[in-house]
Amino acid sequence: MERVQYQTSNRTSSKRGGILESASRRVRMIFSVMASPNRIDILRILNSKGPLTYSELKSLAGFKSKKESGKFAYHLRKLLRQSLVSLNKAERRYTITNLGKLVLSLARQIEERSIIESGKLYVRTTKPSIEEFDSNKIIQSLVREANMPLELANKITEEVENKIYKIQTSYLTSSLIRETTNSVLVEHGYDEYRNKLARLGLPPIDLINIMEEMNFSHIEIPDLFMKTSSSIFTEYLLNNILPKDIVDMHLMGEINIGNSGFWNLLPDTIFANINSLIKNITEIKGKYLGTSRLNVLYEQTSDASIILLLSLLSREVSREIVLEGLPKYLEKNLTSDNSLENRVYKLLFLSSSISTFGTSSPFITFPIIIEEIDSHIIDGILSGYKRYVENTPIPNIGLSITYNNKNKIYQYIDQASKISRLGGIISFSQNKIRGRYGLAKSFSTNDSPMITLQSLSINLPRIAYQSNNDETYFRAKLALLLKPLLSIIIQRKNIISNSIQKGNIPLISKNTSNLETGQMFTLINLVGINESIYNILGYNVGKEGNNILCKVIQTASDIIKEQTKGIPDSRIGVTILKDESSTRFKNLDDEKYGKSVTISDNHANIEGENYSEGFQIKGTDIISNNFSMDLLLDHYSTVADILQGNLSIDLDINDITSENDVTKVIEFSLNFPFVHLRSTLSLCTTCGARSEKAEMKICQSCGSQKISILYT
Repeated sequence: MERVQYQTSNRTSSKRGGILESASRRVRMIFSVMASPNRIDILRILNSKGPLTYSELKSLAGFKSKKESGKFAYHLRKLLRQSLVSLNKAERRYTITNLGKLVLSLARQIEERSIIESGKLYVRTTKPSIEEFDSNKIIQSLVREANMPLELANKITEEVENKIYKIQTSYLTSSLIRETTNSVLVEHGYDEYRNKLARLGLPPIDLINIMEEMNFSHIEIPDLFMKTSSSIFTEYLLNNILPKDIVDMHLMGEINIGNSGFWNLLPDTIFANINSLIKNITEIKGKYLGTSRLNVLYEQTSDASIILLLSLLSREVSREIVLEGLPKYLEKNLTSDNSLENRVYKLLFLSSSISTFGTSSPFITFPIIIEEIDSHIIDGILSGYKRYVENTPIPNIGLSITYNNKNKIYQYIDQASKISRLGGIISFSQNKIRGRYGLAKSFSTNDSPMITLQSLSINLPRIAYQSNNDETYFRAKLALLLKPLLSIIIQRKNIISNSIQKGNIPLISKNTSNLETGQMFTLINLVGINESIYNILGYNVGKEGNNILCKVIQTASDIIKEQTKGIPDSRIGVTILKDESSTRFKNLDDEKYGKSVTISDNHANIEGENYSEGFQIKGTDIISNNFSMDLLLDHYSTVADILQGNLSIDLDINDITSENDVTKVIEFSLNFPFVHLRSTLSLCTTCGARSEKAEMKICQSCGSQKISILYT
């Protein structure tokens, strides 16, 4: 019995020894595999890239010549034998195994621990890689990026190095080194060098706030990327491009540099003709290589060409695309078996899916010149547009109805007012092609596009608060403010012009052969002029106050002409348009002076507690004759003449209950140079349902309380 027990014990011991010896041998073999950097690289590639063919893996691993084929095969065979890599014979692709992933993780841990134990400082770079800390790279950055003299760079680096070695950390990061360098520069008063060296980007909390905003509004994923990237370009603009005094004016709220992420990249608005753009669309050649080219014989007569145009232009313009020629295009290509209403709806439906910058993509406006087109074409466009509005929670496409004789437009008023009340974007323009909010095509450029830069605004109430109720002093301060702004306007114009001429904005570049002929127009926007003249300076609404208002605009226009005299093709004007600066100006002035001091002209500001942007008229005031309409008409016409037509006038038809009254109000408004029909609706950001009840608290469709106010 003892013998049997002894024999059993001996066999078990022998078996265990064999298993341990086999396992030990296996571990030694795996460690021998890990001893080769080439084999570790192969594991890393398979871990990150996924299943690869033999040739793909060989190329990515750096074995590109025929002479190295045997060497690669040897390393791959080693990995296969140790089951670190497997081969799917059916697909002929290699994959890293779970054991291979474990070995790769172990290799990484050993590498990191050896670095820590060495006592040296290492840097996690943005390449990404881990490198030994080298102070010479700080010197190189100071000289190369900040243009600092070498002797000073050596002194700064020595101080930075001393601070770094006092940091109790195993790893440095390139951003930490840069922050330490910048802190030393600030301590010595080298702000200019620091700005050139500063890392651009958002702190994590700002990024988190933007991401959380998606839960409470209609912000989309493209908006998330647009906001984050825009912040980088804005920071670069303010810290590295614009003069410090201009940046200070912006930050303090005296001016607003709007759309700042696109300031040096794209023009704001383009006026272009469909037919001229389609003719040249094949000339983009080596640009937009993922975009199909038009077939000259077919696609140029297809509505797909317009959608393609809008798609490309939305990458080249940041605010608005005013695309002329749609009615003539539809009339030319009209077929008897095709419903015009359905065709227009389909065209707008597909165009609405274009979203280069999320909800911040440029507006699209189609001008309709009444005198140039038959009434059945206009009816078809309006009917198709109405269907588009009904099926789009926030329409991004608008119609601008242009006329020389207002009598020819009466038959379309009823349809236009109904579309506006549904949430459509409808405006009426006398004599000039205009955009969504009144921006005018200020001069003829034949078939070539006209480009407008309009993202600079002045806070007039701020000047008025500082003028001690003295109108002369107010205009003098405005003149002093304007002079330094002209330099950055010309700077921006030159940057955009150079970008177009170099072909960086391809479609516009191919359709703008000679910018010297004056195809680019720049505007300075005056915000809060009503509050400045009537509320702060104290002039009465009427002839006296209106004359002062015109005098202020004329002063700004005269200063610009005087300062740009002798500058070729300067074309800089003044405007009173809607933009995003009003809220910012009001909030900053509230902080500076207190809400009890700052004033909003609520009569002229339909949206509430913001400064006025352009001019606003309530339809109920026209019906009740609250003030002299003849005086108002004369005033707005005079202002429009001074501004070369660049004037926003909103007509609020929201509180008018009678359709007959709406018609009368719009008929009267046709006497103004421009008018944009304004309605206020409620929008459910949960289900997308829209309601004409602006005060709606709960969605009638889904019961959600996530309700936004939508101003058309």
